[in-house]
Amino acid sequence: MEAEILEKSYDPKKVEEKWYKIWEERGYFEPTYDENKPKFSIVIPPPNVTGALHIGHALNNTLQDVLVRYKRMDGYDTLWVPGTDHAGIATQNVVEKEIAKEGLTRYDLGRNSFLEKVWEWKATYGGKIISQLKKLGASCSWAYERFTMDEGLSRAVREVFVRLWEEGLIYRGDYIINWCPRCETALADLEVEFESIAGKLWYIKYPLEDGSKYIMVATTRPETMLGDTAVAVHPEDKRYKALIGKNIKLPLIGRIIPLIADKIVDPEFGTGAVKVTPAHDFADFEIAKKHGLPFVKVIDEKGKMTEEAGKYAGLDRFEARKRVVEDLKREGLLEKEEDYQLILGHCYRCNTIIEPLLSKQWFVSTKPLAQPAISAVEYGFIKFIPENWVNLYFDWMRNIRDWCISRQIWWGHRIPVWYCNSCGETVVSREENVEICPFCGSKELKRDEDVLDTWFSSALWPFSTLGWPEKTEALKTFYPTSVLVTSFDIIFFWVARMIMMGIHFTGQIPFKNVYIHALVRDEKGQKMSKSRGNVIDPIEMIEKYGTDALRFTLVALAAQGRDIKLSEARIEGFRHFINKIWNAARFVLMNLKDYIPDREELNFKELPLFSKWILSELHRTIKITREKLEEFEFDQAAMQVYHFFWDKFCDWYLEISKIYLKDPNYRKSTQKVLLEVLKNSLKLLHPFIPFITEEIWQYLPEKETEHIIVAKYPLFEEKFVDESAEKWVRVLQELTVGIRSIKAEYNLTSKTDLSVIFRGLDKEILDFIKSQKEPIKFLAKISDIELRSNYEKKKGEVSVVLQEGEIFINLEGLIDVEKEIKRLEKEKEKIEKKIAQIEKKLEDKDFLEKAPREIVEKEKNSYSELKERLDKIVHYLSELK
Repeated sequence: MEAEILEKSYDPKKVEEKWYKIWEERGYFEPTYDENKPKFSIVIPPPNVTGALHIGHALNNTLQDVLVRYKRMDGYDTLWVPGTDHAGIATQNVVEKEIAKEGLTRYDLGRNSFLEKVWEWKATYGGKIISQLKKLGASCSWAYERFTMDEGLSRAVREVFVRLWEEGLIYRGDYIINWCPRCETALADLEVEFESIAGKLWYIKYPLEDGSKYIMVATTRPETMLGDTAVAVHPEDKRYKALIGKNIKLPLIGRIIPLIADKIVDPEFGTGAVKVTPAHDFADFEIAKKHGLPFVKVIDEKGKMTEEAGKYAGLDRFEARKRVVEDLKREGLLEKEEDYQLILGHCYRCNTIIEPLLSKQWFVSTKPLAQPAISAVEYGFIKFIPENWVNLYFDWMRNIRDWCISRQIWWGHRIPVWYCNSCGETVVSREENVEICPFCGSKELKRDEDVLDTWFSSALWPFSTLGWPEKTEALKTFYPTSVLVTSFDIIFFWVARMIMMGIHFTGQIPFKNVYIHALVRDEKGQKMSKSRGNVIDPIEMIEKYGTDALRFTLVALAAQGRDIKLSEARIEGFRHFINKIWNAARFVLMNLKDYIPDREELNFKELPLFSKWILSELHRTIKITREKLEEFEFDQAAMQVYHFFWDKFCDWYLEISKIYLKDPNYRKSTQKVLLEVLKNSLKLLHPFIPFITEEIWQYLPEKETEHIIVAKYPLFEEKFVDESAEKWVRVLQELTVGIRSIKAEYNLTSKTDLSVIFRGLDKEILDFIKSQKEPIKFLAKISDIELRSNYEKKKGEVSVVLQEGEIFINLEGLIDVEKEIKRLEKEKEKIEKKIAQIEKKLEDKDFLEKAPREIVEKEKNSYSELKERLDKIVHYLSELK
């Protein structure tokens, strides 16, 4: 059977779309529900429906796909649930911007018409990221694709809400919350991003009611003083002890407020006296509840001052700040102002400074849900990889606050609550619509206007996507899922909440492992951002270098616990590896033209040395690659196969096979070994680089399945491990590399008629080298190798000391020795200067402390490389002199 020959070069554009379509049409991505197969399931972290594939998505989904493809090939029945998140605030913002182009607001359209617009937008643009995931090669079970607002998931959301209500774990109450005046909605604590900015600290005089003296209060938000209902001091603060219980006249407003004592006050901050503004500060809210203080709301939901703010009513909060400061100055009540570094919370969506506001909101009591979720991790039912993320998880879970789940937007799961205007009862229902009050029969019902936090539905993702609350076959078969692959920034938002909800509603953990991957940064270690201009677009990289090159780059750099420093040059570099695979496969197939497949097993004992060696190395690679994939050491798994294929198979075995293929005694066995190694290498590589491996697979003259995607992942077989072959090949490699290094240093081409003398340490080595003369001559490109047990170096000769002996090469007549000495001395001088410059830098404490870490590392690496080169030059000069 004549093997087909591959085209001269690999063009990813010709094969990627073709193979993805075939895999999908054949149903390879879908689960089989075969009872005899072990199960492996994974749910995709649903990207926002507004999104486009960014480099973080590319990494996350490539890692998931590696696991799914590996497990599928390893005999598992696999389910990878894909889908998208409705992304409440983000999606609403996008559509609001669209209608703003027509001069409209959502209020102009009304709720129902606006939501129709959002659904239209979702239908038009929402599938973009799904098509991009397919372009990435993600082998998701598309028959199970879900959307967080589809009918099934909406039902699950209502069921969870109602059950939590019935269990007393959901409540509605007045509470201080984070409020975004731009998005006009509440934000959970986790949705607030903090940053340090330059601000001011104002010192304000608060006069006692009797006018006898004043209390100095320091604040960073003077506009909120209009809502003060007390001034607080520490009960042990000697400065104020005698004044506790007296009344104060609030500046500018004239309201009489008490001076109270509370241990929460830090006597070291400012003057030790703090204003208490319960409606606009989290700590003050708690103080007010404890002391029974009133709540005065002076900032509204749009960030403007309320009627309670007196003459400042209607002003924007920041304009009011300016006016308040001016008025305090005019009335002689502002003592001083100082520069002050503030830590301010911003909306995670629009970056507006958030305002703590008193508001009626819905909350989940999280402490009862948190304890089982803590125990699940403590007792090892759920493992975090890398393990260090466990501490962050515990820290948040053990200090968890109730979760504000209501949002004042329109796009999202509307809270399933109605208020009866007739009897005043609150109706909480599993039904999508309630028209009659179950308490009094009235039709005078008004539905709650708010929607649920996006993360509420996301928290149910692992079980709701499988059909819960119905007891579906998918839920019974694939839940709990096997692993969650995600990034560290949503451990609180999502991972912790999924664990809480999963355990509470199914009685089981949602997943067994949580793999936290690193961030993808630019080559300098900086975060990628449009403003910096350092964003790498994965779709652009796919167009330029092919999907496999991008995927392999991301996996090869995905070391546990270390951020990825990515550059286009790295992707281009691994594109060379893709080309190497193609060229190696082409060489093998070209040498299988007369190959006749048979069922005979290789007679391992009869194989030549290098054939035994490559099979031994293959099986060691299989063993380690499997171990690393099981341990989520993606980078090590990928690089294990990379180094085997390039450094061992291509660099050594393909070269030596050229000799074996010419020998009638070895031709057939060598063809078989070439095919065996290529076939297993393709299978090892398929989870990482699916497209090129599938394309080459089609050309193999002998294969067990039509498509590699469902071929069996290679199994380690001890019988192929041959330590003796590995040892002797290492001897030959060291000898060959030694000869090549001398030739390279002195620019001796392969055409140079070169004879080498090898002095061996013992008879065994000499006998072995004698038996391998032809392979050595071929690999080292020399005319002859003379073997000696005793030999003294002669004038004009250079040598290289090896572990098992020494190589001697006579350079007389091959090079101009004097000219070569001058060249090396000139290079030595240059290198010594560079070394001195770097030493000066590395001895400079300022440089070591202030220079970016990557620059310091670069200098250290350069120093090591230069020292190594200098040692070689010194050695060669001593040889020549």
